Amino acid sequence: MADQHYYYGTGRRKTAVARVRLYPGNGAVVVNGRPMEEVFTRDVHKAEVLSPFRRLGREGKFSAQIKCEGGGVTGWAGAIQMGIARALVASDPALKPTLKRGENLLTRDARMKERKKAGLKRARKAPQFTKR
Repeated sequence: MADQHYYYGTGRRKTAVARVRLYPGNGAVVVNGRPMEEVFTRDVHKAEVLSPFRRLGREGKFSAQIKCEGGGVTGWAGAIQMGIARALVASDPALKPTLKRGENLLTRDARMKERKKAGLKRARKAPQFTKR
């Protein structure tokens, strides 16, 4: 697979980063050297990962080789979704308007975990207050 021509896309979500390579193929998705079904046990995550293909009607036309780092499984799914969408746009720029319509798959979700502040228990939770 390494010597074949591929399309590349990077996706990010929270602290997760996914590097996606799309090859013309049979629809196999490999995440960190393991099949997608082994990594993502929940149907919601599988559907999220495959949504760019489903929106374009291209299920089974590309095989994906993905490397994920950081975050957790849900972050990985969001990062992979964006990486696949960007790789599809790299393969055919005419797909960009379709992937932007509705739920925009090409834009980074900027929401991150808020940092803990000094004097508080968490980002916003204050210690219990007693009047007397």
